[in-house]
Amino acid sequence: MTDPSQANLVAAAFQAQRDRLRALAYRVLGSHADAEDAVQEAWLRVARQDTATIDNLAGWLTTVVGRISLDVLRSRQTRQETTYGEEVPGYVITVDDGPEPAEHAALADSVGLALLVVLDSLGPGERLAFVLHDLFGVPFAEIGQILGKSADAAKMIASRARRKVRATERPTAPSREQRAVVQAFRAAAAGGDFAALLRVLDPDVRLAVDTPGGVVVTLGATAVASGARLAAGAVARHQAVLVNGLPGYVSWRADGTPLSVISFTVADGRITAIAILVDPARLAAVGLPDTVGGEGPGVVGADR
Repeated sequence: MTDPSQANLVAAAFQAQRDRLRALAYRVLGSHADAEDAVQEAWLRVARQDTATIDNLAGWLTTVVGRISLDVLRSRQTRQETTYGEEVPGYVITVDDGPEPAEHAALADSVGLALLVVLDSLGPGERLAFVLHDLFGVPFAEIGQILGKSADAAKMIASRARRKVRATERPTAPSREQRAVVQAFRAAAAGGDFAALLRVLDPDVRLAVDTPGGVVVTLGATAVASGARLAAGAVARHQAVLVNGLPGYVSWRADGTPLSVISFTVADGRITAIAILVDPARLAAVGLPDTVGGEGPGVVGADR
């Protein structure tokens, strides 16, 4: 019979690793559902395992999730399936603290969703080796064990994958000028300054709002500026973020529930495109930053 106290300790230790394991599996698989399944399978395995024989639970779980993910990738390749479409959200969000180059040195942070797309072009072994080593710092000896190869062979596979990833065009970090345009838009929307909004909007600006009923598109500076003034009042708190590498904001209602994710495309000093996510289901599926440290009212949202 399993010692209840030992089982509780194992469950607590697994729970402490769950977010990391889910993030690892998602980077490998590109699917939130598959990542969750992989983590759940890892839990079933550790629950059946005599944990007294495990010296390093975190490393053991990494290996298990890696092997499960590799099996899924190989199965997918056999069936010639793709993970992209409705499964992968079009929003990869990181907190934007400023345009310092050091913030964007890490490959995973700089490419966002584009990384998932290019990873899909890699072979299963390449993808696993790259993600485990370059994004999660797993030693090549452990990666080799998962792949059934030597540490040197795992290193070569990861290096080959890295060259392919780096050959892919990556978005650059937003400039100070782009951030300034976005801030000017936010201030004008919050203040209801229609003329100021028109000054920062391209005459042919395109606004796309992702709603539960589908994407609603609005064209033209006048229409977009009118909607921005009306929507700004619903925001109680916001946080500057990068949305797929573009400057933007996450906003919340007064009760703390997410209101919207908004991103801006800026060219030649004007906003040429705005994308807003307001679908509650998709907002719930996107990894949003905490509201702690966010600013007060001011970022435009679309409460519809």
